[in-house]
Amino acid sequence: MKEISRAALGVKPSSTFAVDSLAKRMRADGIDVIGFGMGEPDFETPQNIKQAAIRAIEGGKTRYTPSSGMDGLKKAVAERIFADCGVEYEPSQIVAASGAKHSIFAAVSALINPGDEVIIPSPYWVTYPEIVKMAGGAPVIARTEESEGFKLTPERLTAVLTPKAKLLILNNPSNPTGMLYNRDELTRLAEVCVKHDLYILADEIYSKIVYDGREFVSIVSLGEEIRARTILINGVSKAYAMTGWRVGYSASSNELARVMSNFLSHSTSAPSTISQFAAVEALTGSQESVELMRRAFEERRNYAVERVNSIPGISCIKPDGAFYIMMNLKEQFGKTIGGRVINSGDDFALSLLERGRVAVVSCSGFGDPGFVRMSYAAAMDDIKEGLRRVEEFLEVG
Repeated sequence: MKEISRAALGVKPSSTFAVDSLAKRMRADGIDVIGFGMGEPDFETPQNIKQAAIRAIEGGKTRYTPSSGMDGLKKAVAERIFADCGVEYEPSQIVAASGAKHSIFAAVSALINPGDEVIIPSPYWVTYPEIVKMAGGAPVIARTEESEGFKLTPERLTAVLTPKAKLLILNNPSNPTGMLYNRDELTRLAEVCVKHDLYILADEIYSKIVYDGREFVSIVSLGEEIRARTILINGVSKAYAMTGWRVGYSASSNELARVMSNFLSHSTSAPSTISQFAAVEALTGSQESVELMRRAFEERRNYAVERVNSIPGISCIKPDGAFYIMMNLKEQFGKTIGGRVINSGDDFALSLLERGRVAVVSCSGFGDPGFVRMSYAAAMDDIKEGLRRVEEFLEVG
């Protein structure tokens, strides 16, 4: 038999979904596991959004929409971007897809030719390099350091640029680090992108989940020159607790929007019609639930950061947004814990799940094996119990 696609064989499975699946199997077997693996709000989708979906079903709104999303959703997205970022887009520049991940896939596919280089700061969301490889591009990793707040600097960006560089992926706030770029930091990165003729994929899916009164600044708000080379990505999954509804969107130039729309017309045809009606309500209805959830996440972050830093042998820095902690494990390397020698985040995460009954995600898949990612998108009681188990796991060894 002829070989399977080499490009397909080079794509790694998502480590976040792998950990979540293993934890769910253990629970199905009657094992009490606390899950800090998935980046998924534990809140219910707000009632007004669910009711909008019910009305759509009852009203017979169950047929195909245009491949890039129905006009009402595009208008709602454009209005929400203007309200949040102060930047105007025409509905024709908006393309809806089946989740922000799908929007990123469409954007990278629209931009990248075989051999084009895509700059990805590490630690990075596990999916970015895989999407680039699926499109035939070459991921180029620009390292950041915990001591520098896990932020890409103009110098580190410039150091990895070659004539083949075409796109910078910038996640702000970041998954997995939770760090937020301020206006000055974004401006300096934007200047490098303009100078070297780079496109920017601005993944802002966590833009509503920012703490300590910090200002979220969208990179597209820095001026027309940078907006023209940016594909803005967002969606309803995180801010509105709508992960399973699968609606994401992009905002870009009319040319890129047209190409992405064509791509989607041959892949998923369009996002779920019912989910689109729910997303319109999310974006145009009351935003009170967004703030209530943000406050709850901030309270959980404060507890989790203080608690992690009170446990001997592990540490973390305080994230500015999203709902993740990067837990530094380097003091554990070389030790035997739970019968396993710890040499990486993979070893620690597997041993913690097997012996400590807590699911975290190794950051090997995020580009930094010295850490694990803990999601605090979980009930406070689970966070307290889970971190108690982590401390006990480390004490018992």
